[in-house]
Amino acid sequence: MLTDMSTSRPGTPGTATRTGRRSHDDAPETAELFARLAVLDEGPERDAVRDELVAAWLPMAHRIAGRFRDRGEAVEDLRQVAALGLVKAVDRYDPSRGAFESYAVPTITGEVKRHFRDRMWALRVPRRVQELRNRVRVARRELTQNPGSPEPTVAALAEHTGLGEDEVAAGLEALESFSTLSLDAELAGGDDGYSLADTLGATDTSYDVVVDREAAKEGLRRLPERERAILYMRFFEDMTQSRIADQLGISQMHVSRLISRSCARVREEVLGRRSGGTA
Repeated sequence: MLTDMSTSRPGTPGTATRTGRRSHDDAPETAELFARLAVLDEGPERDAVRDELVAAWLPMAHRIAGRFRDRGEAVEDLRQVAALGLVKAVDRYDPSRGAFESYAVPTITGEVKRHFRDRMWALRVPRRVQELRNRVRVARRELTQNPGSPEPTVAALAEHTGLGEDEVAAGLEALESFSTLSLDAELAGGDDGYSLADTLGATDTSYDVVVDREAAKEGLRRLPERERAILYMRFFEDMTQSRIADQLGISQMHVSRLISRSCARVREEVLGRRSGGTA
């Protein structure tokens, strides 16, 4: 890790050369600026010093963001997140506690990691599952870093990470669940043009009809024979009230009243049984 010149002794190895050049160009000499920032009150002058510090250390933030490339997020977006972490580090840094870089690097890195943890998942998953995913991902990369290395088994990953095989399995599943698949995506290996949405079931309203029909059976059996016959002709043979009235030799108005009374009776019995069962 780099060491800020503000707290380094001249000639310390790995910090600066005799010409004052540091081991990294993105670790500038900013001790005096931080000292000024610490004593300035809120106002334009303090804001200018703060902006100067952020601009000076921005290349370092970009370098840290580059470590997380190729993980499904655009580099420019990662740089924005890293810059936010840098601003937080500048605002919270206490010069009396050591080098700025030793404080800023973990602050910026943590901000980028939080971005992946909280914003990059298409669905919110428990933090424990995210941690399992990261441990399994790192272990798989370490076990396959040599050319020709076979894909590690669950048992090998469990031994390497110290996790249980069930935990490794959960981590492996999370590796494939970082982003969601569109319902309009065409199924792999299919030539018929089916999408994922075509394989999903839908609510079948017929189930409600079956439930209601079974619930009404007992009430229908208790009706007088004439009322049962009228309901059968009306709802199963689709006869009009006028035809029913002609066939039974009664008025259409009487048929209408009998239908209404019979349906109300059956309905009350069904609802009464359901209320009693719930109670």
